[in-house]
Amino acid sequence: MNYTKTIQKHIEKLVGELKGEDHLIEILKRKLTKKEYKVLVSKESGHSDAEIALEIRVEESRVEEINKALIKKLNQEKIKNELCR
Repeated sequence: MNYTKTIQKHIEKLVGELKGEDHLIEILKRKLTKKEYKVLVSKESGHSDAEIALEIRVEESRVEEINKALIKKLNQEKIKNELCR
């Protein structure tokens, strides 16, 4: 999975160039909940909401709520600044 492309896809307006992949992974794991991180990785890996729901043990409708929350979180200025160099 390419974290740089994934983040660029979800962030509306970047404040600079993104850090390296290793730093992005570290920041995402620190800033997102475990479920948010798993949803992000699973969606980018092409898993369906039903598959993700089984993996993280939630109802299928909850997966989309978690996805919306993580996108909202990624678009917070504080986190965007931390993701960029």
